[in-house]
Amino acid sequence: MKVIVLNDALEISKDAAEIIINQVNKKKDSVIGFATGASPVETYKRIIEAYERGDVSLKHITTFNLDEYVGLNRENVNSYFWFMKDNLFGKTDVDFDRVNFLSGLAEDTEAECERYSKRIRECGGIDLQILGIGTNGHIGFNEPGEKFADGPFAVKLTQSTIDSNKKYFEAVGDTMPEYALTMGIGDIMRAKKIILIATGASKAKAVKALVEGEVTAECPASILKLHSDVTVFLDNDSAALLGERK
Repeated sequence: MKVIVLNDALEISKDAAEIIINQVNKKKDSVIGFATGASPVETYKRIIEAYERGDVSLKHITTFNLDEYVGLNRENVNSYFWFMKDNLFGKTDVDFDRVNFLSGLAEDTEAECERYSKRIRECGGIDLQILGIGTNGHIGFNEPGEKFADGPFAVKLTQSTIDSNKKYFEAVGDTMPEYALTMGIGDIMRAKKIILIATGASKAKAVKALVEGEVTAECPASILKLHSDVTVFLDNDSAALLGERK
């Protein structure tokens, strides 16, 4: 696992976006796993700028997102589909016919998760997966627990995750859902390449557990140590609790 500490999110976004852009330019039909949340937003802005300059086209990529809230349709401003449309897909030439999401409205969540897992396999797996990390160490919505999940599943969100995200729902007068559908750890670990972005002091404890702790389901992100190609981008605040690194 390669750990890179930079000053802030703007510096991170330059290097992270370069990896994504190089992947797409090298393989036009790359399968990219996208993450939502505040951490990758600046990186997505860089990709939009590169697209506007003509330095990259996303029209041939296939996309899979990590997760979606149960009960939200795609037009809800707090759905992750809307987030991706607003922060990247709708501002580039992404082909929405090649965009894949778990459906938060699925009546049979087990069948929906199996459909999603099958679709990932049909596309040959994920070439590059983008991740953030939760304050409790979750990746996707793989919350701390006793074991790692393999494929997609329905998850009851922990209170710490609700506390971190409910402000977005409160801003529009909604109540945050208690459940979500998420890729499993197995889906993530089968990606050929992974980049994780963490910014802000609120992520420092989770980052320390990721980088310096043992591999344990109590910090789901810690399993990334076992992947052969992971780059972790940190700002000074999120790296504040790390010991000196050579």
